[in-house]
Amino acid sequence: MSVAVILAARRLRCNLFHGRFYPRFTLSNINVTPSTIYNPSYFSSSPYIGIPFRTFSWGASSHDSQLDKSGEVHLEGDGLFVGVPDLGADGDVISVMDDKFFYAPVRGLISALDGCHDVTGLPWWIVIATSTLALRVVLMPVLILQLKKMGRLSEFFPKLPPPFPPPSSGITFREQFTLHRRKRRELRCPSYLWSFAFFSVQFPCFLIWMTSVRRMCLDGHPGFDSGGALWFHNLTDFSHGACGPIFPVLIAGLHFVNIQISFRNFKASDMPGLIGVFAKYYKFYLDILSLPLLVIAFNIPQGSLVYWVTNSSLTMIQQLSLRSSYFRGKLGLPVVNANLKLKTSSNYVNGDNTSSEQQSSIRIESLTPEHLLQLGLEKMANGDYDKALPLLQLSTEKDPNMTRALIAMGQVLFSKKSLDDAADYFERAISKIKEEEELNLLILALFCVGLSRIQQGRKSEGIEHLKRLSNFKEPDTPSDKACYYQGVVLLGSTLFNEGQRSEAAMYLRKAVVFDPRVTKYLKECEEGLTENK
Repeated sequence: MSVAVILAARRLRCNLFHGRFYPRFTLSNINVTPSTIYNPSYFSSSPYIGIPFRTFSWGASSHDSQLDKSGEVHLEGDGLFVGVPDLGADGDVISVMDDKFFYAPVRGLISALDGCHDVTGLPWWIVIATSTLALRVVLMPVLILQLKKMGRLSEFFPKLPPPFPPPSSGITFREQFTLHRRKRRELRCPSYLWSFAFFSVQFPCFLIWMTSVRRMCLDGHPGFDSGGALWFHNLTDFSHGACGPIFPVLIAGLHFVNIQISFRNFKASDMPGLIGVFAKYYKFYLDILSLPLLVIAFNIPQGSLVYWVTNSSLTMIQQLSLRSSYFRGKLGLPVVNANLKLKTSSNYVNGDNTSSEQQSSIRIESLTPEHLLQLGLEKMANGDYDKALPLLQLSTEKDPNMTRALIAMGQVLFSKKSLDDAADYFERAISKIKEEEELNLLILALFCVGLSRIQQGRKSEGIEHLKRLSNFKEPDTPSDKACYYQGVVLLGSTLFNEGQRSEAAMYLRKAVVFDPRVTKYLKECEEGLTENK
């Protein structure tokens, strides 16, 4: 008999959990109203009347405390009882929603934040801010990968046929799109879905972080009532008082600033048709969204506002950093101006001398490597190295064998104190220069790479390059001759500092013929030799 009871209990447990005990009765045909819930006669007419039961109570009585808190079905005396978790005195439904899939990562994150707080002992507002920073650092590789894919996409896009057929062409959309897709596969062009890679990862993380912190605030998480600082001492409280508007204004302001940075180079006139109109109104919508965000922020706990302000601030820093040519070069990203439009005179592009004052917009990616190099050299001549860098970088990407562009790229990086990257470009140029054809470029590259290595502290490598330079015959042109003897003087000076004074004197004597001012250095070197003897 006991075995039968146990089996019946197990079967009942399974059926209760899966809703199969009375399949002919569903929630839709059971009329439950506020009046019937507390009416004992309702249960007497229930189809479950044959099962011993007890009513549920919102309050936690002494008898309830004896029930299984996990919601298990168990036997007690002669009846069969269902243990229900205590929902609290106020019937908080959030504890029921804990079992839903979405709240699993929320609970995990709350546990992780608790662990960080316990280990570090830092105030809660610092834990929230640093965890936000850690999240953005972890997501950074996804953003870099997306930017690289989008750089390749922008490079291939001009070579692709349009996905939509031209008007009145007689070509169906299916035919045109098939042609576009086939050409894209031939070029191995990345998928357009890469445009949403970072957003598809960042947005769920943002929601989980925001929900977790908000829940900790609303639940009165231990330490949150005193885990803030300054005017936001209580993280569970909403913005109020004289300093209350600080967080809401910061959130709205950072949102507006981030939109302006994102659309800095946007011009609706550059985008044709409905796309330009849509983009224009979309930006306007994002600008106006700053006002609702200002109002919403007043109705969010201050702990959540700490996360929001930190996240928006990091977004602004990230955008500004990724617009810097220096950081993009370090990360191996394509030039930031790859989709930008340059203003260039039409007589330069088309060779038309009669229209020298006219300007035409030309996409950078459509320019030849020679044109890009020429524009980059013009920017360098004007001292505008920031604008020269993306032009020269794109030129080297289009033609990796263009030695002049490689040397110019190295010179720009050298001026920005990026010595290691500059030396790499110079060495790439040296490996591609044919000595008998471009001796002047080889001398320039050897001098530049020698100087870069010496300033890096890698003097042995620099001396090796400069010795190779000194073995060439004296160039003919004044500018090349000046570069040649500058390298010889640099070699002598470096050898002198390294204690190789006799060899240094030999190179300095060679340079005195070109520049008599080197004589004083030669005398100093010879005096040192005399003292050693």
